[in-house]
Amino acid sequence: MGYNVKRLREILGVKQEDLAERLQLSQQSVSNLENKDDLDDDTLEKVANALNIPAEAIKNFTDENAIHVISNNFADSSIASVINNYPINNPIERIVQLYEEKVALYERMLKS
Repeated sequence: MGYNVKRLREILGVKQEDLAERLQLSQQSVSNLENKDDLDDDTLEKVANALNIPAEAIKNFTDENAIHVISNNFADSSIASVINNYPINNPIERIVQLYEEKVALYERMLKS
């Protein structure tokens, strides 16, 4: 589950130092937390609150599921226009938005 914390933190654009400050921990403690296979419920809840996401999002996160959501919701290549037309009201939507931007970037890189 520590890997999920790391990936979501990165997707949300939060540095380890920032998360450490929010959790009132050292950066090294956050690094150790991200290397753990399992997190107790209390720690999971604190991290989720610090990242402004539901604890379930951390528990259930996989790179494959995020990519699956993107590919099923965007059949054409108009991702950029979709991204710019809808406000982000939910942290999970922000995660999806960041993945969409990443996919679009990879597609552009492959074409050039």
